[in-house]
Amino acid sequence: MERRPAGDVGTAPARPVPITSAAAARSYVRSLVAEGWRAPSDPASERAVMDLLLVVSELVTNAIRHGGGLAGFEVALLPDAVGLSVHDYSDAVPSAAYGPGTLPLVHEGSGYGWPLIIRLTREIHIERRREGGKTVSVLVPLA
Repeated sequence: MERRPAGDVGTAPARPVPITSAAAARSYVRSLVAEGWRAPSDPASERAVMDLLLVVSELVTNAIRHGGGLAGFEVALLPDAVGLSVHDYSDAVPSAAYGPGTLPLVHEGSGYGWPLIIRLTREIHIERRREGGKTVSVLVPLA
């Protein structure tokens, strides 16, 4: 699984949207994919959309719970994937940020989200924001 900067993933412009919750982010992304990803004769599989929505939920929830709040959310529809960028207010990078996606052996109330993001995305890039905080950008395959 290759991990490279999200800026290298394609030419489709990301659309910043005012999102305040994981549910709002999921709803927005679902509508974008239903309306704009590929032709209606070649829709994304339900499994691919569910994986995408799980990643959306985890990224937004992590920003809210661990990142000091959601500072921004962007979506880019690409030929074979959806690019997501989530901005938060924390400089802290997730531990094992580019690890193998191994789930924790013991559940202690959290710890499953980041490994799931690693498993379900094709690329991850974490960048510190000039104004403070960070941006986590990922590509979620739909093909």
